[in-house]
Amino acid sequence: MRRNRKAKIVATLGPASSSPEMIRKLYLAGADVFRLNFSHGTHEDHKARFDTIRALEAEVGSPIGILQDLQGPKIRVGTLKDGPVKLENGATVRFKLGSEPGTAKQVSMPHPEVVKNILPGHAVMIDDGKLRLTCTGCGDDYFDAKVVVGGMLSDRKGVNLPDTNLPISPLTEKDRRDLAFGLSIGVDWVALSFVQRASDVIEAQELIKGRAAIMAKIEKPAALDCIDDIVALVDGVMVARGDLGVEIAPEDVPGRQKELIRVSRQAGKPVIVATQMLESMIKSPSPTRAEASDVATAIYDSADGVMLSAESASGDFPIEAVSMMDRIISHTENHKLYRSIIEAIKPTPEHTTAHAIAAAAADVADAIGAAGIVAFTGSGTTSMRTARKRPQVPMLSLSPTAATARRLTLLWGTHSIETQEIHTYDEMVEIAKSHALAQGLAKPGDRIVIIAGIPFATIGTTNNIRVVRI
Repeated sequence: MRRNRKAKIVATLGPASSSPEMIRKLYLAGADVFRLNFSHGTHEDHKARFDTIRALEAEVGSPIGILQDLQGPKIRVGTLKDGPVKLENGATVRFKLGSEPGTAKQVSMPHPEVVKNILPGHAVMIDDGKLRLTCTGCGDDYFDAKVVVGGMLSDRKGVNLPDTNLPISPLTEKDRRDLAFGLSIGVDWVALSFVQRASDVIEAQELIKGRAAIMAKIEKPAALDCIDDIVALVDGVMVARGDLGVEIAPEDVPGRQKELIRVSRQAGKPVIVATQMLESMIKSPSPTRAEASDVATAIYDSADGVMLSAESASGDFPIEAVSMMDRIISHTENHKLYRSIIEAIKPTPEHTTAHAIAAAAADVADAIGAAGIVAFTGSGTTSMRTARKRPQVPMLSLSPTAATARRLTLLWGTHSIETQEIHTYDEMVEIAKSHALAQGLAKPGDRIVIIAGIPFATIGTTNNIRVVRI
C-alpha cells in the first residue's frame, strides 16, 4: 500500500468510524495514521480500535501509525444556580474561587491557579471565544472581569486565558492514567496537549521513556514564545488550530502556521496541521472551496501531514472526507507550481556530516533521475534528515524495528517497512534492490540511491551513499 503522494493523512476514529469494516475503508481511502482521541471514549473503546488497526496492518503488510492524543487540563467555569444566564456587554462579573453555583453577577471558578495568576488587562475567553471579557481587578479568592462581548453562559463552559501563563502540568491525573494505558498497548505517537514550555515536554519524556514518540500540540501563545526549545525536545509537532485560533487573533493563525511548519522542517521533525480542515464535511459530502484551499496551503507550506478530527470521528461522511483530502493532496503535489514553492522555502542545511549526507542523497537522486531513495534507519533519524530536503523522488525507509517503521508513517514522502537487520554492505545493497522492486519503487534497469549509517545498527551515523542499478 505505497501511496503515490508525499504528505500524509491522519484520521481520527470515533463513533462513526470504529468498526473493522469502516477502519479498513478509511485506510484504503488514504488514511496513513489513526488518531485515538482520549478526550472521548473509554479505554475499552480505544483498545478495540487499536486491535482492529493492528489486525489491518497484518493483513495489508504495511505499518500503520497510531497516535494517542491526550486531553490535557481543561479550565472551565462552575455550574449556575438557575440555569443559563446572559452576560450583558459592559457588565462586570466576579469569578469566585470555589464550586458554589453562580449567577450572572458571580460565576464560580474552581481553579485556584487561574485566580492566583491572572492580572488586570488579561483576556478571559469563554465557550471557544463566544464570550469575551477583560480582567479588571484581582483579590485573594476572586477576580473581576468586564464583559466585552456578551451572550449566554451555561454550566461548565471552557475558559481560555491567552495572556495568563498558568503554572500547571500539561498532564492531569486522567492523562497519566491514559498515557500508561496507551503505552501498555503500544501506541506509536503521544500528542501532548497544553504545552506551554520546554519543561512540559521533559515531564512527559520522563514518563514515556522512549516507548513512544512525543508530539507537542501547539495551542497556547506561551508555547510560541519558546517554540525553538520545544521543537528541539519533541519528535514531532501538531499545529492545533482549534485552541490556538481562540487564544490568538484569527488573522494571526495563518502566519503562525507557516512559522511552525518552517521551524519543524528546519529541525527535521514531522509537523501535522490539524483542526477544521474539512469541517463542513461533518454534515456535507463535499467541502467548501475555502476548505480545499486550506488543505492545499498546508501542502504548499510542506507540512508532513494534515488531520481530520470530527470529520472522520463523528461525521456523516468519514470515507468521503479521507478520500477528498487524498485528492486535494495529490492534485496539489502535482500542480506545476508545487516544486518551485517547496524549493523556495527549503531550510538551511545543518553543518554536520549526517545532515550533509542526507541532503546529498536527495540531490543525487534528483540529479540522476533515480527511481527513488532507500534509507536504512534504526531510529528514523536518517529518513527524517533526508525527508527534510523534500526530494522529488519517493523514499523507502527500511528499519529492523517495528516501532520505528510505524512512527515513520507520519513522515513526508516516505513509505516505511520493517525488515531484517543488516550485517554487511553487500547485504544492504541486495535488500534495498529487493524491496525497491517488491514495493513498485523501481523496475529492472532503474537506478536507486541508498543511504545508510555504517557501522550498521549504530544510531546517528548517517554517512554513506550508494547508487545502484536494479
